[in-house]
Amino acid sequence: MCGIFAYLNYCVPRTRKEIFETLVKGLQRLEYRGYDSAGIAVDGNKKTTAEDNSNIVLIKKKGKVKALDEELYKKDGMDLEAELDTHFGIAHTRWATHGEPSALNCHPHRSDKNNEFVVIHNGIITNYKELKKYLNSKGYEFESETDTEVIPKLIKYVYDNRERDDLSFSTLVERVIQQLEGAFALVFKSHHFPGEAVATRRGSPLLIGVRSKYELSAEHIPIQYNSDLFKEGVQEKNSHNRPDNSTAVNSAGDGKAVEYYFASDASAIIEHTNKVIYLEDDDIVAVVGGKLSLHRLNSLAGEDSVRAIQTLQMELQEIMKGNFEAFMQKEIFEQPESVFNTMRGRICFDTNKVILGGLKDHLKEIKRCRRLIVIGCGTSFHAAVATRQILEELTELPVMVELASDFLDRNTPVFRDDVCFYISQSGETADTLMALRYCKDRGALTVGVTNTVGSSISRDTDCGVHINAGPEIGVASTKAYTSQFVALIMFGLMMSEDRISLQPRRLEIINGLRILPDMIKKVLTLDKKIKSIADELYQQKSLLVMGRGFNYATCLEGALKIKEITYMHSEGILAGELKHGPLALIDKHMPVIMIIMRDACYTKCQNALQQVTARSGRPIILCCQDDPEVSKNAYKTIELPQTVDCLQGILSVIPLQLLSFHLAVLRGYDVDCPRNLAKSVTVE
Repeated sequence: MCGIFAYLNYCVPRTRKEIFETLVKGLQRLEYRGYDSAGIAVDGNKKTTAEDNSNIVLIKKKGKVKALDEELYKKDGMDLEAELDTHFGIAHTRWATHGEPSALNCHPHRSDKNNEFVVIHNGIITNYKELKKYLNSKGYEFESETDTEVIPKLIKYVYDNRERDDLSFSTLVERVIQQLEGAFALVFKSHHFPGEAVATRRGSPLLIGVRSKYELSAEHIPIQYNSDLFKEGVQEKNSHNRPDNSTAVNSAGDGKAVEYYFASDASAIIEHTNKVIYLEDDDIVAVVGGKLSLHRLNSLAGEDSVRAIQTLQMELQEIMKGNFEAFMQKEIFEQPESVFNTMRGRICFDTNKVILGGLKDHLKEIKRCRRLIVIGCGTSFHAAVATRQILEELTELPVMVELASDFLDRNTPVFRDDVCFYISQSGETADTLMALRYCKDRGALTVGVTNTVGSSISRDTDCGVHINAGPEIGVASTKAYTSQFVALIMFGLMMSEDRISLQPRRLEIINGLRILPDMIKKVLTLDKKIKSIADELYQQKSLLVMGRGFNYATCLEGALKIKEITYMHSEGILAGELKHGPLALIDKHMPVIMIIMRDACYTKCQNALQQVTARSGRPIILCCQDDPEVSKNAYKTIELPQTVDCLQGILSVIPLQLLSFHLAVLRGYDVDCPRNLAKSVTVE
């Protein structure tokens, strides 16, 4: 859960100041992935004495990237106007897993005091204690508390004990990663190999942007047609998240002017280039003399190791805040568009047909399955809970909803005739990926539901759906939740197309989806009223959110948003369980939000409301417009437009997203960067 960014300019003159600005801007785009500390490694001034053994300068700072940016220009002896024809710089923003946030624990980590090798890392090394013990026995001294530091120490050990002097940088890296266990994306720099870069990944995301004055196509990038490494005409086995306009390569660059950008996320690259290569597990990429080459760890003769240069469909304005106070606020207000984009080209409202292109080839197999297992973490898990009831109704299959971490802890039985869905905004969530591999080993059909093209889940699943919500920068997920919600409902509609008895229900839902974006816009007009409620609640220490049926997931998700960014204790409670314990918390001082909509649970929710008011509770109620029965018992009401029962959760969650945003602002917290959390959870 860290951000990696690196920049290599080959025969493209850049001043040191321009290089600093590029690296810092890249980190700022990735800051949602980690903001405990940040650091960079760049080439220093030319060596001045024989004793000056190092030409790599490390600059590291605790805190956010802004603190690092200020530190860069205080560095003595750095000629900012010096023009560098070829240079490789690496940068990192950290979310601490091993060792507290500090400059010493910050990346890049170094091999020794001469900075012979430096590395940036996203992920976790599970066998670092054994490696550290071994390296200590060989005389290598450690200066940080991190798991990452074993990597540069290990590559120096391999370099010091190499059997010949002409060993390449990529071969050194290959020997190192063969000793590593866990998940990692790594980028290496060394003064022994000036102007060269080596990057690799296993279990953590990494992509490379390529920028050249030449058009990036098969005509201009020489492709090595090596029979051991390249198979002409190979088809991607996993096409549900692949752009069509891509070029297969295993080498790029023509030795002329070219720039490369290495990053954990496309958002750091898009302002420089839209041509990217997504790396896969055990890929090793080396840039030597401006030319990029790729090979795979322990690859066999005839094995395919080509990767596609893909064209990003992202726009720069999508990752800018615009006129909003925070990315989270912007993303809440983008939901009419993001939900529409999730449905675009998939629902034909004239014929009432739903086609999910990534699933259509597997639809018969899915219909023959014994059960659906839907797996996710956090907000993605709540999207599964929100749609379980309607999926059971439309597919007439049992639906299991599982938290990925708990699913793995139980060694859950999985069979060949199960279909397993994996929901993840980033497509890189570590626990969800582990659950995916667990189910694949047992022969189940795997389906990905992600928001990120080229992510690990989108590549490793048999088929899937890209939710098209657009980039989500705020750590607290908002528009991804509603788009996941809609994507799963579309799956249920596609599954039920040939069931005559379900046609009235399908038509009702499709008509509800048709007007859903407009209804979301109406809910967003309640922002000022929700802000006034936040003004009354922001000094409270706890908040309960209650509902049942289709709205239970809204309670869980709303409570999660509140605790994520406001640091208030909040709890989503199933209203049917009120008298089995939670009722003991109710008094006139306890803030309670209740969701009571006109659906099958309406009467039961009214009973829960009576229990709350009888204990002097003062509930704030989310209800349908013009509902006098509920309003007369409410302290305050937030009236929402009424839609189909299974879609109501999309409308009812938005006031809770807005409430959490306003509470966090009033409490003086950073909405987009909540403490102890990061966006893409790539560690278990």
